[in-house]
Amino acid sequence: MSAALAARRVLAAASHSGSEGGAKTWKILTIVLAFPGVSVCIANAYMKAQAHSHEQHEFVPYPHLRIRTKRFPWGDGNHSLFHNPHTNPLPDGYESSHH
Repeated sequence: MSAALAARRVLAAASHSGSEGGAKTWKILTIVLAFPGVSVCIANAYMKAQAHSHEQHEFVPYPHLRIRTKRFPWGDGNHSLFHNPHTNPLPDGYESSHH
């Protein structure tokens, strides 16, 4: 029997028991596996964000993108609700060329 299958059977048995042992098993798993796993993911995302260049991409006016058949019901009608002028171009290009 493989170690993964054995671990799965132990955890399945712990989750079906009516005793306090099941809750204790899941508490230990949360502390030992979940918190370090989330910490590793946060560190990975932070390091990738630091290494990422924050340059604007060159605007290419593809005819099938940014089609406006009607105005947005907020603001000037041309900006999306969560518009970011650095990353979201309007149909005629970026709003500004500097960061």
